[in-house]
Amino acid sequence: MTKDEFETLLVHGACCKDDVSGALTVPIYQTVTYRQGELGVEPPYDYTRSANPTRRALEKQIASLEEGKYGFAFSSGMAAIAATFFLFHSGDEILISRDLYGGTFRLLESHFKNFGLSWRIVDTVDPVSFEADFSPQTRAILLETPTNPLLRVSDIEEVSRIAHRNGALVIADNTFLSPYFQRPLTLGADIIVHSATKYLSGHNDVLAGLVVIDDETLAEEFLMIQKSTGGVLAPFDSYLLMRGIKTLALRMDRATGNAQVIAQWLSSHCAVDRVYYPGLESDPGYELQLKQASGAGPLLSFDLNEKHDIKKFFAALRVITPAESLGSVESMACHPATMSHASIPAEIRAEMGISDRLVRLSVGIESPEVIKHDLEQAFKKDRG
Repeated sequence: MTKDEFETLLVHGACCKDDVSGALTVPIYQTVTYRQGELGVEPPYDYTRSANPTRRALEKQIASLEEGKYGFAFSSGMAAIAATFFLFHSGDEILISRDLYGGTFRLLESHFKNFGLSWRIVDTVDPVSFEADFSPQTRAILLETPTNPLLRVSDIEEVSRIAHRNGALVIADNTFLSPYFQRPLTLGADIIVHSATKYLSGHNDVLAGLVVIDDETLAEEFLMIQKSTGGVLAPFDSYLLMRGIKTLALRMDRATGNAQVIAQWLSSHCAVDRVYYPGLESDPGYELQLKQASGAGPLLSFDLNEKHDIKKFFAALRVITPAESLGSVESMACHPATMSHASIPAEIRAEMGISDRLVRLSVGIESPEVIKHDLEQAFKKDRG
């Protein structure tokens, strides 16, 4: 798909006409049930948990954007990931990226472990050592690239080759880059998951999760899971998400340009020990990021120098909002150790490289000079 085709699909969707009224915006079908026709003949819609015209328009659009065939919309990113885990059985094992979202860790450790689904943390950045991590029980690898929150980059093509050689599926979380910058299905992944709350929505006003699958048999199994578990996205939220997607290209270009400026500025700042951002030439993942994605994205992290007090730094922010989430038009700062990754035990966080001084910065679309000024004044006020 060319850039022009992709950006047109963002604006017009996968099915952009309403045959009843000619409306340019997909109508909100705020209904739970539908009038049935002839008995014994399955209608296209019978109950909104199974299918809804507004949600279906969104599901078709995200499938097209990811260059897949089947899309599924859920009430949150975690609902989407949980539904994905229902593909597996007791005794199966899932490998997970070394520093991934704390909520995914919590879901596996606190809930799916009770059903006999095991998991192990592996380093997908090094394909040579990664292959040795597979066991006869391994059924999938859940891959974040870039990872949350250290922005480590894995080779999706190579990870997919290794996983498939060992009979395992590749589940790629594409939240951070969105299909605007990266399309893992085209690189060999089997399942794409999104916390669509983040960049796809982009306005901090809808909670949503999306899944895209290319294989028909796998998609049929997943559709039954979606119907059975019922954590589907409501019609109005589907409408909000499609509205947000229309401006994805504009927002991602602006925010990523800002992130590049901020990352370069922070990399030489005396208050910062290290910057994690694959858009910097000094970053270990820079070349690979250029190879498999068309941008580095608007998210970066940095380690605050020990001369500065982390609590005072967050308290001093004025334009940048201290917040758990990311991906909105507003710039937001997260302290992973006490926010997004607090559910991961401290010793495991340390092994992952997530220190108590790490700051995750979701760069928004404000003026980059305003963002820099807010960080600078916070650095000056936070000295311990």
